[in-house]
Amino acid sequence: MQVVILCGGKGTRLMQLTADTPKSMIRVKGKPFLHHQIKLLRKNGIRDIVLCVSYLAEQIMEYFGDGSHLGVDLKYSVEDTPLGTGGALIKAGHLLRDEFFVMYGDSYLPVDFGEVMSFFKKHEKLGLMVVFKNNGQYEKSNISIDGIFIKEYNKINPRNMVYIDYGLSILKKEALNSFPKDKVISFEEEIRQKLIEQKQLLAFEVNERFYEIGSPKGLEEFRKYIR
Repeated sequence: MQVVILCGGKGTRLMQLTADTPKSMIRVKGKPFLHHQIKLLRKNGIRDIVLCVSYLAEQIMEYFGDGSHLGVDLKYSVEDTPLGTGGALIKAGHLLRDEFFVMYGDSYLPVDFGEVMSFFKKHEKLGLMVVFKNNGQYEKSNISIDGIFIKEYNKINPRNMVYIDYGLSILKKEALNSFPKDKVISFEEEIRQKLIEQKQLLAFEVNERFYEIGSPKGLEEFRKYIR
């Protein structure tokens, strides 16, 4: 299994911490947040990891190197100019396997990655989104499902929805083929939306909550959790 981590964002909601530090390098229990992510992936048997980096990328690359000291194989796709979450995946295409997980550089996801991948392989579609039945608990619910498929993903005007994006997806590499290179593209609003329209985006529901450090509240919750 391969995981691509999108960790090129500036972390604008955490500017006191990220003015001169990438969000993935924020210290939690004495280690960068990305260190905790990698440990979790290794626990799930994942060692092939691609990091899509941009903002202050050299700090991440210098600290983690090739990942061998953590028992993983790290490769880097560096954006000189930010290309958005989808553009970052397309730029990293030469490093990608035929199918791969996608997660964000500010998410900690206590999920069985092998179980998710088995479900994906069983149904042979182009993509999958892991969803959590939120019911307004963490943020406004914006996803509806129809059986095993994502029916709608609507962050602008969500109505009668109970699910949110857990922060973990799977893609087949061929799902990127119709999008141009070196353009700003949104993974969420363009690539996944196209898969929804084609009824190619599976839904995998999990019951255990996710953690994130994209906001001050989320960072504090994760610090309590990891302790």
